[in-house]
Amino acid sequence: MNLDINEGKELINGILNGLPAVSADKLVVICPPHIHLQQAAELTKNTNHVHVGAQNCYTEESGAYTGETSAQMVKSTGAEYVILGHSERREYFNETNEMLAKKTDTALANGLHVIFCCGEPLEVRDADTQNSYVEKQIVEGVFHLDAAQFANITIAYEPIWAIGTGRTASSEQAQHMHAHIRSVLATKYGQEVADNTSILYGGSCKPSNAEELFACPDVDGGLIGGAALKAADFHGIIAAMVG
Repeated sequence: MNLDINEGKELINGILNGLPAVSADKLVVICPPHIHLQQAAELTKNTNHVHVGAQNCYTEESGAYTGETSAQMVKSTGAEYVILGHSERREYFNETNEMLAKKTDTALANGLHVIFCCGEPLEVRDADTQNSYVEKQIVEGVFHLDAAQFANITIAYEPIWAIGTGRTASSEQAQHMHAHIRSVLATKYGQEVADNTSILYGGSCKPSNAEELFACPDVDGGLIGGAALKAADFHGIIAAMVG
């Protein structure tokens, strides 16, 4: 929840100007607050490999849900993606796995690609139960989908204890969890689908550590928060991905 409409335009233009060359097998998705979506879609419509997504959508198609934004509304702005289950949504707005499963269905029905977030808080990590905790989020959130539907899902792993705290999961910790997530996907959808699913890392990724994180074999990209508010920092992270 950052930047007014004019500041948002300035940031998007700053990201587009000097954006590192992005190869055909990679893409950049900008996910601003809802008020920026249509503007962001307009500014990026003539660019290659730069897309727009929302940070959330509601479970229902329409109705008396004052203050909410439907998946159809998101889609109508020109956005193609939506982030669901971000750790802040789960914590501050009490979003459950059941609710997120319904949001996922609504988003997919409206032609959006879902970036589905999962991740553990510090007490779970300290108890060394993070694998089962994250697996439960994925199973209850998206495993009701068939393989064709799941093709429109990207998984984003957020170690909550490493978001905005200055702490970053080591590359070994990130790789271990990403490999576990991929193995969980393989048990449900098969190894080929698991291998073709992008799993993003979202936990204080910044230019100084992006290259090491992205070098991990099961880390396919990043879900970038604060570091994306400065175009130069975001460029540095993108450069680390595209090599």
